Amino acid sequence: MARGLLYAFAGAAIGAAAARAAYTAFTRNRRPDDLTGRWTRKNHRGEPITLLEGPAFVAGAGAAAALTPGLPGRLRLAALVAGGGSGALGAYDDLYGTTASKGFKGHLTALARGEVTSGAVKILGIGATGLAAAALAGGGPLDVAVNGAAIAGAANLANLFDLRPGRAIKVGLLTGGPLLVAALLGASPAAAGLAAVPLGAAAALLPDDLGERAMLGDAGANALGALLGLAAVTRLGRPGRYVLLGTVAALTAASEKVSFTKVIAGNPVLNRLDMLGRRPVGTA
Repeated sequence: MARGLLYAFAGAAIGAAAARAAYTAFTRNRRPDDLTGRWTRKNHRGEPITLLEGPAFVAGAGAAAALTPGLPGRLRLAALVAGGGSGALGAYDDLYGTTASKGFKGHLTALARGEVTSGAVKILGIGATGLAAAALAGGGPLDVAVNGAAIAGAANLANLFDLRPGRAIKVGLLTGGPLLVAALLGASPAAAGLAAVPLGAAAALLPDDLGERAMLGDAGANALGALLGLAAVTRLGRPGRYVLLGTVAALTAASEKVSFTKVIAGNPVLNRLDMLGRRPVGTA
């Protein structure tokens, strides 16, 4: 327990410090009202917002994965592949993606027509990095296939929540927190350190996300989901990993038909959590 706490504290602290340092460096010369920057977009209010929070998260989590004590070499490398690979593919979609095709169905339908969209590249690429990370984490062929699909699915699912300030990070903290507690109670120091890595980096960037100065974008959200997915498959037994994969697949399929934003807004408890720390909807 003591060793797990030490590794978890180190992972969270390194991730938080590195993410804040990277965000400060990336945004040092950015003008808040400049809409011409490659990493600037309009948010749900139509206001300029930077996507550089995403690369900052990837950098912070990557530094923590490399430096957190207690992680076996292959697991450390798996975290770098999962976070860095999915983050790079997300950044590609952030910079070059279009809205012509949306969702899994839209991108795969376009691919079937012979049209290679940025989203299709991301889907296939994150699938490959998920499998690579799962292979590094270890296990037989079936375990690698299930774990890889869960990591890739979690990367995509996290991105589906990045539609309002702080939402993706809140979901990450609410799902990653129990993973960290389970690793500590189960006397799994390495799993505790691994789970703490994305949590620390994400928590450090939450104020800017809630303040509507920045957002994770595909780069940050994909990396956050992939790292949490890796932490989950590392800690869970085979039945738990099947449940995880089924849950991720079900939510992803539901997102093709149902708006998560509308579901959250229609539930008092979820809406209260979603609005916690945010500006009121009508505030300019």
